[in-house]
Amino acid sequence: MSKEQSAAATGGQINDPTTQQSGQARRGRRGGKPPRARFAALDLGTNNCRLLIATPDGKDLRIVDSFSRIVRLGEGLSASGLLSDAAMARTIDALQVCAGKINQRGGAHMRCITTQACRMAENGEAFLERIRNETGLNFEIISTEEEARLAAAGCADLIDERAEAALIFDIGGGSTEISWMRRVEEANSFDCAAWTSLPFGVVNLAEKWGGCELDLERYEAIVDSIRSEIAACGDPAGLKAQFNDGKAHVLGTSGTVTSIAGVSLGLKKYRRDRVDGQWLEVDQARRTIEKLRAMSFDERVREPCIGADRADLVVCGCAILEALIREWPTTRIRVADRGLREGILADLASQAQQPKRRRRRRKKHK
Repeated sequence: MSKEQSAAATGGQINDPTTQQSGQARRGRRGGKPPRARFAALDLGTNNCRLLIATPDGKDLRIVDSFSRIVRLGEGLSASGLLSDAAMARTIDALQVCAGKINQRGGAHMRCITTQACRMAENGEAFLERIRNETGLNFEIISTEEEARLAAAGCADLIDERAEAALIFDIGGGSTEISWMRRVEEANSFDCAAWTSLPFGVVNLAEKWGGCELDLERYEAIVDSIRSEIAACGDPAGLKAQFNDGKAHVLGTSGTVTSIAGVSLGLKKYRRDRVDGQWLEVDQARRTIEKLRAMSFDERVREPCIGADRADLVVCGCAILEALIREWPTTRIRVADRGLREGILADLASQAQQPKRRRRRRKKHK
């Protein structure tokens, strides 16, 4: 996967829609009508529902609208094997908002994906049919391989150009995807050399271990349990030496790592422009992780970059990150506030360009 593929979705950066949206919309309006968006990417995860809508802007894409809401679709799933009525109702409410935004913006090329919760749930397919009937949105349950590919595609342009290798991780609500990236010298890019999906995320770990209050002993037990599963993957891409020699780094795309970055920076309000692309030294990240672990649930609720929606989940996410960097040693962590949706947008942009390339080739051969 080249940096150009990833940048196709981001244009080198994605401006925070909460601060940019109104200005961008005004600049794109003609005759008082909202701009026509060409691409829409909707990711329904175990914990979160996220939407990005973009329009072409030269060779790049410009984000014109977005939406994100924690819905906890996978709440209670690990115990019951079913999506609960309350979780499905929360999710439908959020998707109604998404459908309204897509219709308003005219997202002609759209992909809606769902991941671990619907993969696992006995009533996952039935729920997707309900979504189609109530919102008009047509979701596909993607494989773990496709989930890892999209997450990597969405943030690969943040890999340090000087690195020989990188490990991209995406800590979700019900699973964690890991992609090992190897530098391709002749192409000046990084290709995915191996990937895996592990069946734990912040929601199912919090339900198993508890997430509101975790003493150090219990936290370390979680880390050890997760690390053993990561270690069982071995060294599938043959890149461990690069990590041991300090020639590689990890890159995280998830609410966990962006929350850690926001707390580490001391932000009074979460700011994507400060967090996306931020480098964290491992020692710095670990100090923040311990700060969050030692906090009470109420203290984490009051933390501006955590809040009530993540206060019982973030420490389990921290445990996953800690296990990962113990098994794959690094001195630096790069933070990505981008991932699956941006990977989808990159695919949609590439697909839209293919007919144009074919027409140009036909003209050339006439």
